[in-house]
Amino acid sequence: MQERHLSAIDHLFVGLDAVLRGFASQPVRRTRKNPANGIPDAAMSQAERKLSVGLMRVNHAGEVAAQGLYQGHAVVARSDSIAAQMQAVADEELDHLGWCEQRLAELGAAPSRLRPLWYVGAFVIGATSGVSGDRWSLGFVEETERQVAEHLSGHLGRLPASDARSRAIVERMRTEEQQHGAKASAAGARTLPRIAVRMMRMAARVMTLTSYRI
Repeated sequence: MQERHLSAIDHLFVGLDAVLRGFASQPVRRTRKNPANGIPDAAMSQAERKLSVGLMRVNHAGEVAAQGLYQGHAVVARSDSIAAQMQAVADEELDHLGWCEQRLAELGAAPSRLRPLWYVGAFVIGATSGVSGDRWSLGFVEETERQVAEHLSGHLGRLPASDARSRAIVERMRTEEQQHGAKASAAGARTLPRIAVRMMRMAARVMTLTSYRI
């Protein structure tokens, strides 16, 4: 079967569609079983619940950004196979987004009100970095997933021990983020310059501090 190549106009409309979807606040569909299913929701103190809410709101914001990032990369990918890989990972990460959204609802909290900003900002970053070529785009993904896995490990050290439901979700997310990074590496990711890595960490810190409260 002949591989279909998207034109510049095709890419433009794909990108616009992705951005508009990022503004939607409808409940996210989940295709896979929530890792927290079957785990009882234990009692927590007010301080513990507040901490869990803040951390899961940050994780939700991160997954919103992941959608923008992967879809931004997919729009400008030069190879249709790389574009398909990016979109496939974005689809899988929709489950992460749905799990975090469900957990926030269980905790009686709402996602970050800045959700559209996280999506559009990440979409622009993904598309901009992807213009340099697929190997650089994959390198950006690999480094992003490395930092996200570190971030999730930190959350596992901070989440209340009694919040087993949130912990199960974060543990599964961490495992799959590591797998996504490994796939990007195997596909030919290039190592990013140190300054790019530092800037990524700074941007992630701004989003983390803001989405924890807003």
